[in-house]
Amino acid sequence: MPDTSAPQLTFVDAVRDGIDVAMQLDPHMVCYGLGADDPKRIFGSMSGLAEKYGNTRVFDAPTSEAAMTGIAIGAALRGVRSVTVHQRLDFFLLAMDQLINNAAKWHFMFGGQRSVPIVIRLILGRGWGQGPTHSQSLHSWFAHVPGLKVVMPTNAADAKGLLMSAIFDPNPVVFMEHRWLHQAVSNVPVGDYRVPLGRAHVLRQGGDITLTAMSFLVPEALRAATMLEGLGIKCDVIDLCTVRPLDWETVSKSILKTGRLLALDSGWLTCSVASEIVALACERHFRSLRCAPRRAGMPDHPEPTSFELTKGLHPSAESIANDVCDMLELPQRFEIAAGSGPHDVPGAWFKGPF
Repeated sequence: MPDTSAPQLTFVDAVRDGIDVAMQLDPHMVCYGLGADDPKRIFGSMSGLAEKYGNTRVFDAPTSEAAMTGIAIGAALRGVRSVTVHQRLDFFLLAMDQLINNAAKWHFMFGGQRSVPIVIRLILGRGWGQGPTHSQSLHSWFAHVPGLKVVMPTNAADAKGLLMSAIFDPNPVVFMEHRWLHQAVSNVPVGDYRVPLGRAHVLRQGGDITLTAMSFLVPEALRAATMLEGLGIKCDVIDLCTVRPLDWETVSKSILKTGRLLALDSGWLTCSVASEIVALACERHFRSLRCAPRRAGMPDHPEPTSFELTKGLHPSAESIANDVCDMLELPQRFEIAAGSGPHDVPGAWFKGPF
């Protein structure tokens, strides 16, 4: 249960708070990346840190993703923890060799004698014409690789708690933030607050169907569950929190209870995390399923830049609710209300595009 006595913070302020507390606990830790000390301080997530800790611990870096990641790996092998910040997940693809062939493998290749405790902050998100190379959600790529942990927080409390656990984890962790969640507000405990990696949260209880989701699709799933409740349909809504390791135990218990599964994914469906969940459900709970499990996510083509072509491209609360109605063989359909605003921003507060 959330601690309602804790102060309320936005997601982005909770990230900043987590880095701040971690740097107090570990006086050798560094935090750096593209825009770490620029005027906007990476959506405000680095505000005040350079002034507090100095430019030897918090600093900008040249636009060389592979070099930035290599520095983090080398520092980790010398006992220095780091948080490396990349303004876009898409840009980080230039450093995949460093992450996959070095950071993820070091512990195994050297018999467990060394580990690489690094955190890679990757910001993802869509809207405002970001197009095919600035909007990708590639979490399943990273989740495919043994030796990596992949974290996708949904709310401010988890943003801080999971980030602090990631920083002090001995393994390399990819920490993925959806920019549409940066202004989400929740009660965030002060001080050294950690949320265990690899543990999902059941946010809503129901016996008719299980909805699993990550990142921005969690609030969409919760909205869908509220809409469906008006039809008498009650959903289990599970926030995965981490997609590697995957908390199969929590998902499994829910599937055995409801007998139905809709796995939501913010990325493409082929070889997705949703696909893995559906595969596990079919392998292990086939006789308990009351209907075929289903996935919902991105269609298998790049995201258009055009405002018109992105309408209906991403799963929404309405499309999720309609999928559930299909699975329960109900005739009801939900339509997006006219005048609800542009489809490519989460709300009027959003100032984008970066």
